[in-house]
Formats: sequence, structure tokens, C-alpha cells
Amino acid sequence: MTGKIALQEIENKKEIVFELAKNIWENPEIAFQEVKASAWSAELLEKEGFEVERNYVGMPTAIKATWGSGKPVIGFLGEYDALPNMSQTVSTEKEAVVEDGPGHGCGHNLMITACIAAAIGMKKEMTERNLSGTIIVYGCPAEEVLTGKGFMARGGAFRELDMAFSWHPISLNEGSMVKGAGLNSAKFHFKGTTAHAGGDPFNGRSALDAAELMNVGANFLREHVPDITRIHYAFTDVHGAPNVVPDKASVWYFVRALSRESVVETYDRLIKVAKGAAMMTETEVEVEFLGGCYETMQNRTLLDTIRETMLELPSQEWTEEEIKFAEALNKISANYEKMSNAGIIEKNTHLANTVNPLTSYSAFGSNDISEVQHIVPTTVFMTACCNLGAAYHSWQITACAGHSIGMKGMIYGANTMAVSGLKIIEDPEILIRAKDEFDKEMNGRTYVCPIPDEIPIPLS
Repeated sequence: MTGKIALQEIENKKEIVFELAKNIWENPEIAFQEVKASAWSAELLEKEGFEVERNYVGMPTAIKATWGSGKPVIGFLGEYDALPNMSQTVSTEKEAVVEDGPGHGCGHNLMITACIAAAIGMKKEMTERNLSGTIIVYGCPAEEVLTGKGFMARGGAFRELDMAFSWHPISLNEGSMVKGAGLNSAKFHFKGTTAHAGGDPFNGRSALDAAELMNVGANFLREHVPDITRIHYAFTDVHGAPNVVPDKASVWYFVRALSRESVVETYDRLIKVAKGAAMMTETEVEVEFLGGCYETMQNRTLLDTIRETMLELPSQEWTEEEIKFAEALNKISANYEKMSNAGIIEKNTHLANTVNPLTSYSAFGSNDISEVQHIVPTTVFMTACCNLGAAYHSWQITACAGHSIGMKGMIYGANTMAVSGLKIIEDPEILIRAKDEFDKEMNGRTYVCPIPDEIPIPLS
């Protein structure tokens, strides 16, 4: 049976993988600050016989770990950044470990470890069966700000691959042909002239007026962009008292769309809106472009292989304690009630234990895995690591990511990737079909990194 040796090796090594996942969970680090997580991941990979490059492509918390030789070259995309303000104990009530501290509300402590476990399992079976091929595990920083893989790609990463796998913890077991949105992120900094708002307002030039007028213009712009587009914003820097004309104001924008072309077109129009607001108020505007990413592009051929493996492997077996833990979380989750009422999940079911049917849909969330998906055939899938009612980026996911629920889902994900990778080594036709599909989707286009060279890599 393909994967028997790999599965046994993952079982044998699961405790050290659990320890790594727990250490990363207990020491959450936000984007570009994943110093401990990257170091611990590198150390484990080195102990397992991988050649590890730290400070990969000039990014202090990025790693590249390689083992094997020859083709195919299979990549695993691991992440380990936490989210701000998501600190949470392993409990069924909201209770921060550190008030306003970071936490793994997206389960990335499980994501890097699933990739490492899958690679360890594949390595064992490839060695014993004398299979050729190369495994590369990437430790990818800063997914939560959607630029980590973009900076890596700008530095030349991922071109050595024939294909890549990514896995993500979620509340369901599924692989879907979901299309996520591309994105541009930028801050608009307005600078005006301060004055006494009561005594001599005519001498002031309000930066806040400019920012607000920009938002008005952006809201009118919404009517005149394609339906596949989203625009949203937040004020980030407004100081002063009501009796002072503010000379500084900043607003942060995301422009999203289901095609990179639409992102760029709308973003260019948004810049014109900002400049117009500055002209109307006789202020100045500085555009701080923070980065961007492509729309996601699932590879159906690779996804079919993943789904086939998921259906073959035993899924998670939940204990009574785990079900009760999930039930307690679901009871206070508005999301669970909505899903139950909509028939998305069966009432009184608290943890997923089956594989969802294949679906295809568009969504407006973004993920920087899109950068790899436009370089080589890549697919991402999910396994259940939390209660069914857990909302994305919630304290409930943090709680489950430190619980045995998350650890079991992580092992299921690792098993699926390891066996699927071995199937691709055994049957080269799978990769040929995946590359043909990739070429058709790209339709002659080549990847151009959305992050210009002049934007420095954030170092802290």
C-alpha cells in the first residue's frame, strides 16, 4: 500500500511534532516576528536529516529545508505567524493568556507542523523504497498580512518546484475549487496645516477632511467597478482635539478582486480619488503601498489526488472529552446556530468526521498562497481542527489549536499530504496533467510579483 511506511513514521514521530505545535502555540509571534517558531521548525527538520537554509531569500524568519534528489520536486508550504489580540487559553470560555496579546486564531502552529510531519513521513518511505524525488519544506512568514510568500517569490523562491501542497486547519474536512480574491494593500497619509478651529479655521488645511473626502469618493467608486471587486478601509492615524484643525490623517485601504487585473485597475482609480481629495482640501497625500497578491488558483488535478487520499484514510476519531469540549464552544457560537439552521451542518454534530463533497465557488477572502499557485501547480485543502461553529480568526480556533482536537486534525492533514505526495512520485502522469492544467489556466501569462523591489522586507 502506498504510504504505509510514511503513515507509520508519522505515527512514530507524532509526539515530537505535537511538542513543536504546542511550543509555537504557547509562544505566539505575529507577522515577520516568528523568530522562535522558525528556529524550532528549522532545528527539528535538521534533526530529521533535512538541509536547512535560515534567513532564506533575505527574510529573517523564512526557512527552506531540502531532502532528496532528482524529480519530482515537491514543496510543502508551512506558516507559523499568529494573529494580534487572539490570546486564549485552552478552555471553553473566552479567557486570554495575555490580555490583548497575540494567539493562533488561524491555527498556524498546526500548519507548519503538518508540513514537517508529512515531509518526515515521505522521507522515510522514499528511503526504504529507494524512490527518487526531492522534498522541500518552506517556513513562510507573515501570511496574515498577505505578503510573506510574495516577498519570498520576489526573492526567487518556489521556482525550483514541480508542484506544491498546502494544508490549513478549519472546522471541516474538505478540498474545494474555491477562488479567493487578489488584493492590494496601501495606506494613504494626508498632510495639511494645523490651525485653531474656532479662532482661525480659514488658515487650516484639514488632513482629516481630505481622508474623509477620499472615503466618500471611494464609496461612489464602488458603483463603477466590476462586481468581482471589493473596497474597504479603516482610519489608522487621526490625532488632536475638535478645536484644532488636524494636520495629519491616514486611512488604510484594501482593494480586492477575483482577478489581478481588476485589482490593479481599481487601485489605480483609488489613487486618483486620493489625489483629488488632496487637491480639494489643499493638502498633500503620500501613498504607502504595503503589498499585494494574486487571486487564488486551485489545481484540480492535485486536488483530486488529495481528495482521493482523504477518502481512503481514516479521519479523526473524536473522544467523548473532545466532543464535549466542542459542544461547549458551539453552544456560545452564533456561527454554529446559523450553520445548523441553514442545513450546512447537522444539528447536534459538534466535530466533523466526514469529507465534504467537492464544491466550486468564489470567495472574497485572500491568501498569499496565490503567489505560489501562479508559479507552479499548487493546491490547498483543509481538515477539521476545531468545533464546527468556530468562526475564522476567532478565540475558539485558538483554544482548539492548543487542544488535542487541533493536533488530531493536523495529523490527518499530514497523512493526506504524505500519501498524496508518494502517489505523485509513483504515477508521473498526475504531475503531467497538473502542469497541463496550470499552463491552460495561465494562458501564456507569467508571474510578476505584485510587491515592487523598492519596498523593503519588514524586519520586525
